Amino acid sequence: MKRKLEELDSYSEFPRKRTFYDPDPDYTRTLYDLPPETRERMAGRLRFLYGERLAEQYMPELERILRVHHAHKPPEMIEKEKTYDPKERFSEKDMILIAYGDIVKGHGQTPLSTLHDFVNTYNRGAINTLHLLPFFPYSSDRGFAVVDFRLVDPKLGTWADIREKKRRYDLMFDAVLNHVSSRSVLFREFLNGNPRYKDFFIAYDSPDDLTPEQRSKIFRPRTSDILTRFDTIDGPKWVWTTFSEDQIDFNFRNPEVLLQVTESLLFYIRNGADILRLDAVTYLWAEPGTESVHLPQTHEVVKLLRDVVDSVGSGVALVTETNVPHEKNISYFGNGRDEAHMVYNFALPALVLHAFYREDSRILSKWAEEIKPPSDTATFLNILDTHDGIGLMGAKEILSKEDVTFIIKTATERGACISYKMAENRAEEPYEINTTWWSAVNEDDSPEDLETRVKRFVATRSIALVIQGVPGIYVHGFMGTANDHERVKETGVKRDVNRGFISREEVEEELTDPDSKLSLIRLYSGRLNLARTGSRAFHPRGGQKILHLSPQVFAVLRRSPEEDEKILTLTNVTGRESKLSISLQDLDSEEARWKDLLSDGLVEAGQGVLRITLEPYGVIWLTADLEGAGDDSTL
Repeated sequence: MKRKLEELDSYSEFPRKRTFYDPDPDYTRTLYDLPPETRERMAGRLRFLYGERLAEQYMPELERILRVHHAHKPPEMIEKEKTYDPKERFSEKDMILIAYGDIVKGHGQTPLSTLHDFVNTYNRGAINTLHLLPFFPYSSDRGFAVVDFRLVDPKLGTWADIREKKRRYDLMFDAVLNHVSSRSVLFREFLNGNPRYKDFFIAYDSPDDLTPEQRSKIFRPRTSDILTRFDTIDGPKWVWTTFSEDQIDFNFRNPEVLLQVTESLLFYIRNGADILRLDAVTYLWAEPGTESVHLPQTHEVVKLLRDVVDSVGSGVALVTETNVPHEKNISYFGNGRDEAHMVYNFALPALVLHAFYREDSRILSKWAEEIKPPSDTATFLNILDTHDGIGLMGAKEILSKEDVTFIIKTATERGACISYKMAENRAEEPYEINTTWWSAVNEDDSPEDLETRVKRFVATRSIALVIQGVPGIYVHGFMGTANDHERVKETGVKRDVNRGFISREEVEEELTDPDSKLSLIRLYSGRLNLARTGSRAFHPRGGQKILHLSPQVFAVLRRSPEEDEKILTLTNVTGRESKLSISLQDLDSEEARWKDLLSDGLVEAGQGVLRITLEPYGVIWLTADLEGAGDDSTL
């Protein structure tokens, strides 16, 4: 990765040609009608959820909502959608940056505009999608207790600021459909006794109405009580609150709730959403007497929403956020074509930490060998860190308890906090490591030189770039930010260790020093990111073969969907040099000359074997040098 920073600075990206929805519906055009088979499928889902009578009652209203949405489409959008190929919904060019709308601090602009300009400056072309974490008015949980689903928080900007980003980037919005703020109009009307909202929430006259046996069965992501008392016009009520007393769960047993959520999702699409993240969808449908997670009704709602976004023909993708054990997580793919388009790869972060902490890639390699997307229109969202931290549930059934304990111990020694959930035996169980990714892989007071720490950091991040799927990068992982312990002291919120604000001025100042941490991360990561987005072999539909070359090395052979391009990726997960001998037969190739995409260095096979030396935390991406384009250096 020996490249000058100026090479990345030479990249220039121009706004894409976009087609926007019309602000007002045009009812002079032919109204949209659902295809008969789609209508019957959606009606069948309503029958499953609500029974024959209510399905017959609410299906016409669902159709009306879809007609209104379609009437906002300009003719050129309708024509463009005729050429849409669902197999190309995601490609090697997709990389998602995850950020809060106000996380970058600047002067003279709205926070959303500051973020936009900052990403344009720092990105250098690799990122093509922005995941804007909830930008609505909220009362707690850093945006996830939404007060109004249709408004942009005026502290951040306006819908015009959101749409301006659409000119350059695809956009990913949060659909916080599981719950709403206790300060919302919806919940206030419930408290006021408005009969329309009587069944919008799950409420009891007494906390004892939920029996101890029923309580014991509920899967809990928190240690707080599942019921919270509120005083209403009709007296005290105990309301279902999965996450906090300020986040009131919707009652999806009421079809009015489903229709309101559907309207909100279509509103987001009209205002720029290309991807909709279904937040905490695991807990969407609550049923006393069950675990109230992963219920068949929850999956059926996701399938209905998939029918909705597919029927409006916009190429919008649904992503399910289900931070649970891997097998349960991937169940949200459905059959690969009827549920989520993309699922978070929540097992990956803990497995990568394990590989680098233990300096042993074998468990990571074995797991990667076994996973694959269920169809050519579904894929994984490969993340290492998010705004919450590093989840442990995804790897729960892959790593041993001893390994999980070791990961927690190592991370806490580096300044991480640990969040807990309620286990089946009512004891607390580690649920999440709260840390930035930089601090997870580097000790704050390490005597190591900066170059080594940066290379280890970049090596860990390379794993999410090479395996099948689409990489998602949280902004603090993008920049290598260290833990913000002062913010945790101020707020008392463990997750805030990973949610500190970024000063645009300080970033720009640090980038003037080519030897600074930020400059080195930008250089090395930037080279990886651009190489990935420029190589068809990294397409989510491309082939993947895990090579077991050495416990020290995570090795993946990627192929383009057309099988006309191959890339061998090698990542040294240790601080020691690693010497490899790789048979061309294992690479399914007869090409003797290979070029490293990251350094242009060459390696030539001798007697059908590539011999490579990987430096500590080294990363090499080899492709057959068919045109003799590499330089004279060797690897």
